[in-house]
Amino acid sequence: MNRTHLTILILYYSRHGSVRKLAEMIAQGVESVPGCDARLRTVPAVSTVTEATEPEVPPDGAPYVELQDLEECAGLALGSPTRFGNMAAAMKYFWDGTSAQWLSGTLSGKPACVFTSTGSQHGGQESTLLTMMVPLLHHGMMVMGLPYTHPELMTTTSGGSPYGATHWSGLDGKKPFTEDEKRLAIAMGRRLAEAAVKLRGRNE
Repeated sequence: MNRTHLTILILYYSRHGSVRKLAEMIAQGVESVPGCDARLRTVPAVSTVTEATEPEVPPDGAPYVELQDLEECAGLALGSPTRFGNMAAAMKYFWDGTSAQWLSGTLSGKPACVFTSTGSQHGGQESTLLTMMVPLLHHGMMVMGLPYTHPELMTTTSGGSPYGATHWSGLDGKKPFTEDEKRLAIAMGRRLAEAAVKLRGRNE
């Protein structure tokens, strides 16, 4: 079996930092699996003013994603805040530009998972997770969630879903992460990386 490290892409969009923190916890889970490295990437904001542009390098956080990142990854975790029960426009804009990768099957057969954060406890977390799965399914990815073998799904009073890791950030975005939310996010990263390792082994 090839011992080369596998790259797990953690692609997110975050306005106030909660989704970014979830991404970092998922990365922690990914890197707890021997042979796996997490690659954190984000997407630029979009604007209704067409001449507005983002800097080529973000002022802080992860670099902007490139299409090559999709080719090089062995698995993908996709995260976005909710916008009326759906992913943010910036993330949707990125996926709308991946038709060449869809046609070539760049992501086909690779494992994937999704994650989100909302200001209110019932702010559309599950619908956002489900709608983020749609482009991944079109790309032929093997979408996975969190099984109830993780007891935190039964005890959480904040975020956490069988569809993916979530966080309830509060209206001001400053609500701290609960231990259940942290454990579930780390577990999801570990689960994604373990799936990528198993799939790579079967394909060699």
